Amino acid sequence: MHYTIGQVSEITGFSKYTLRYYDKQGLLPFVERTAAGVRSFSDSDLSFLDLISCLKGTGMSVKEIRNFIEWSMEGDSTLEIRLHMFEEHKKTVEDKLVSFQKNLDKINHKISYYQKAVETVDANKSV
Repeated sequence: MHYTIGQVSEITGFSKYTLRYYDKQGLLPFVERTAAGVRSFSDSDLSFLDLISCLKGTGMSVKEIRNFIEWSMEGDSTLEIRLHMFEEHKKTVEDKLVSFQKNLDKINHKISYYQKAVETVDANKSV
């Protein structure tokens, strides 16, 4: 099945502007165009967009994603490079998760502190 940029925008949540930007940045070299030059997205293109969303959402730069896309287009000769890229990115994401957990623990501590403080003030008001 083939989709227009508007349909892909609705399906993926990416704006048309973002999809055009990604195309200009070299992230969508696999997307075909009609004779009139209109982008025509396939189901496999949607899968790539889902992966791009995952990588962007976990902090990978457009340049790094572009490298991955280029390696993917080259085929099996780049499998080891892609594996290494994902292993390194996984470490980065795991480090961020540890940092987020530490920050979440601090926030939870403050919530607990303020809940007790509010309860104490409320208890003193009712006396």
